[in-house]
Amino acid sequence: MEVINAIGRRKSAVARVYVSEGTGKITINKKDITEYFPSAILQYVVKQPLLLLDSVEKYDIKANLDGGGFTGQSQALRMAIARALVKINEEDKKSLKKQGFLTRDARAVERKKPGQPKARRRFQFSKR
Repeated sequence: MEVINAIGRRKSAVARVYVSEGTGKITINKKDITEYFPSAILQYVVKQPLLLLDSVEKYDIKANLDGGGFTGQSQALRMAIARALVKINEEDKKSLKKQGFLTRDARAVERKKPGQPKARRRFQFSKR
């Protein structure tokens, strides 16, 4: 099997993933997953597509993460891994799509409007 690459996005985070056959090692920005994401919850989020397909020990994953915060980065990485797994085996698409791993979450921060303190908050109205 050659190296499969895919891309995932969430908020302002972008994840580029390179998947090859291996022992289950996940490297993010040249660091191990436990070093890059110390939180067990974020590690679980990243591994969700692999756990769903029982292929945690099958593939080595190298990822480049850029932009966003740690939550957005972990969700972008999850999407990229899911897309790469679909490229490897087309039959996995149905189960991954059912769990929502292939859907781009379009929610992002709303911009601040002029004449207001925040995006929707307005300054306090004073009658007198």
